[in-house]
Amino acid sequence: MKQITILWADDEIDLLKPNVIFLESKGYRVLTATNGQDAIEMVRSENPDLVLLDENMPGISGLQALEEIKASFPALPVVMITKSEEESIMEEAIGSKISDYLIKPVHPKQILLSIKKNVDNRKLVTQKITSSYQADFGRLTMAINSAGSIGDWSDVYRRLVHWEMQMEDSADPGLNEVIAHQKQEANSGFSKFIKSSYADWFRDDHQDRPLLSNNLFASSVFPLIDDSSRLVVILIDNLRYDQCRAILPDLREYYHVEKEELFCSILPTATQFARNAMFAGLMPQDIEKLYPQLWMNEDDEGSKNLYEEELLARLLKRAGRDTRFFFEKVVNQKSGRRLAEDVTAVINTPFTVLVYNFVDMLSHARTEMDVLKELASDDAAYRSLTRSWFRHSYLLELLRALADEGARVIITSDHGSVRVDNPVKVIGDRKTTTNLRYKQGRNLNYNPKQVFEVREPSKIYLPRSNVSSTYIFATGADFFAYPNNYNYYVGYYRNTFQHGGISLEEMLVPFVYLKPRK
Repeated sequence: MKQITILWADDEIDLLKPNVIFLESKGYRVLTATNGQDAIEMVRSENPDLVLLDENMPGISGLQALEEIKASFPALPVVMITKSEEESIMEEAIGSKISDYLIKPVHPKQILLSIKKNVDNRKLVTQKITSSYQADFGRLTMAINSAGSIGDWSDVYRRLVHWEMQMEDSADPGLNEVIAHQKQEANSGFSKFIKSSYADWFRDDHQDRPLLSNNLFASSVFPLIDDSSRLVVILIDNLRYDQCRAILPDLREYYHVEKEELFCSILPTATQFARNAMFAGLMPQDIEKLYPQLWMNEDDEGSKNLYEEELLARLLKRAGRDTRFFFEKVVNQKSGRRLAEDVTAVINTPFTVLVYNFVDMLSHARTEMDVLKELASDDAAYRSLTRSWFRHSYLLELLRALADEGARVIITSDHGSVRVDNPVKVIGDRKTTTNLRYKQGRNLNYNPKQVFEVREPSKIYLPRSNVSSTYIFATGADFFAYPNNYNYYVGYYRNTFQHGGISLEEMLVPFVYLKPRK
């Protein structure tokens, strides 16, 4: 392990020799300087891990040295040490982004604590996380092996996401490999659970049907409309639970979380099916039967989500509600800015539904653009990119404005996505659908052991293009590939984020209810 180097700059450094010896006895390498100019030069030549900088030195002052050091090494932690307690000096030092501030005379243990806080913090946090995860590893494995309901799997998924996000900045890559392997095992178990349970959920006599896409509005949204204040549903297309958890901290100043749940997306976990089911309050087969003019099959040309506002209006009517509502899709920066700058339409309507497409666009663009593959190389980077977008988005501006107006907010999605890496060969005719995580067709050739097959789509309330149509769904990190030009196809789509199939990431969807702090 690399020895940590401390640079201590003080014109009375000889008087501080006992402190230097104390730090060296703790395993640190301590370099010393007696003036600001030497300190600046030693930072450049020695690359220390932390600088202890006296504020009052002859020649270049500590504050001047701090300014030069930070200009060239903005990430280097600097601890300012001074005899003065003047507020103006403290404010100037803090404004220059010091990492800590100590008043002379300093005790050796004060300095040690500051070093640990600013240099050893990552190692200490990693050790704590490692210890906690090791303690939970066995319990989590038992939970995976014994999970027998969507509630059980939701608990498993929450815990896995918790540890994934805890380990994002871990200095131990081996730890990330362990959690990735445990998540892979969980997805394998979850896929078996869905294969054995999914069709049963649609039997009339089923007693333990989970909350699915088609029941979400009636069960979890409409009861909240009855409150007197405005309700705004923000559906972020293709937002996973971990991405939702990543953006919530930026809302703490404006909202508190009243409820955070997971519901189950229907299959296929694709916008055409899952989102239409949400807004219609119906399964896709029933939409096609009741409102054939509002349903488009996969071989029809054009967008498959053209009638969401109309489907929601009909759902409200069937529910006996005459609630006025405002509906809008935000598909680009221009429409997002317009909505954030003028919230009149939202504030003057009791119930609003907004659909944001950025995360879905990011997922598709990452498949096609090498630079985005580098920026979002894995799940942690994908979360980080989502967090960065949100912090600089017009959506965050809108949410701030809504909080000022006292509006309640629901953040949810229609489905998630999973990073795929394992190709599964499928052969189909020209009318076979092109999605990588599910296929619909009448002449599909595949290995039944590698997929979840549904030969009678009506059993899971899916429409079919013709009498002999079959649906197959990929599980875990699998994706479907045709034998033709196989190597190119696999190379192009491996390590991309896809949706439509069966995984914890795709099927367990966040539903977060926020109340403004005002």
